[in-house]
Amino acid sequence: MGSTEDLDYPQIIVQYSNGFLISKVMFTACELGVFDLLLESGKPLSSDAIAAGLGASTMGMRRLLDACVGLKLLAVEMTQEGVLYRNTEISNIYLTKSSPKSQYHIMMYYSNTVYLCWQYLADAVREGRSQYERAFGVSSKDPFGAMYRSDEEMLKFMAGQNSVWSICGRDVLAAFDLSPFRQIYDLGGGGGALAQECVSLYPNSTVTIYDLPKVVQVAKEQFVSPEERQITFHEGDFFNDSIPEAELYILSKILHDWDDDKCKQLLAKVYKACKPGGGVLLVESLLNEDKSGPVETQLYSMNMLVQTEGKERTAAEYSKLLEAAGFGVIQVKRTGKLYDAVLGRK
Repeated sequence: MGSTEDLDYPQIIVQYSNGFLISKVMFTACELGVFDLLLESGKPLSSDAIAAGLGASTMGMRRLLDACVGLKLLAVEMTQEGVLYRNTEISNIYLTKSSPKSQYHIMMYYSNTVYLCWQYLADAVREGRSQYERAFGVSSKDPFGAMYRSDEEMLKFMAGQNSVWSICGRDVLAAFDLSPFRQIYDLGGGGGALAQECVSLYPNSTVTIYDLPKVVQVAKEQFVSPEERQITFHEGDFFNDSIPEAELYILSKILHDWDDDKCKQLLAKVYKACKPGGGVLLVESLLNEDKSGPVETQLYSMNMLVQTEGKERTAAEYSKLLEAAGFGVIQVKRTGKLYDAVLGRK
């Protein structure tokens, strides 16, 4: 075993301490429109031109741009006129609003909502509960009542979730061959991005998005075109209302919002409604069985602490929940990306 000198503790501590600063630089550049302006310009720009275009101070913008260069979100060119800035490929693909794979909306949700809850992480750890009341002055007894505390906040959340599925949706839907399932219900399907990926990948299927009435209304108005003939909607609360019969139910990032008892309650309703030979697809970020990682999933579990009643789980824990509801022939596929897939059959 090596001595403590072998471990660069100061560098590790500095790196972790700077995590907050790094993310806020990226969030701020997105919020101010730096990446969008550079994409629209079609050419590299000076810091003065960017500052003028975005109505920012020249000094502040220069520092923000240089930090983005250090983070490899921007690149620089030295010219006779001075330093010019341009987007990197990563920024063009993921940080501009117009890109099909844009993560702008989830960035803004994290910056303006999640981070405010995380200010009270120590309180969440002490109390073992959501911190919406401290962060926003709203009751956290109903997690989604707190998350959807305004139409604007609900729209931000839905747009953020859609942006996640634009880069992760196909991976989880292709983890198993779902083509035998023609009639699919996406429980808590929100803005419909996963449903759209599903009908694209499985053109012989139909997907019904089951969600709260106000969520369905926004999805119809903002996200899912009436021309999407294979996607329909069902308004309801899946804990309190009936769940219609279907061949496959998708629960994407649903169970991690709730404690084990609520998960068992929901899965029992799904099992009862499910056609014989049908199944349920869980889309979640899976912890290692010894819970040693992945670190992203461990951090998501902390986020569930500050925002919901739930937690991230291992494949074995999800399998146990499925078995308790009656599902069998449980298969697990790790995608190597942010989210994994668990399929249980009836």
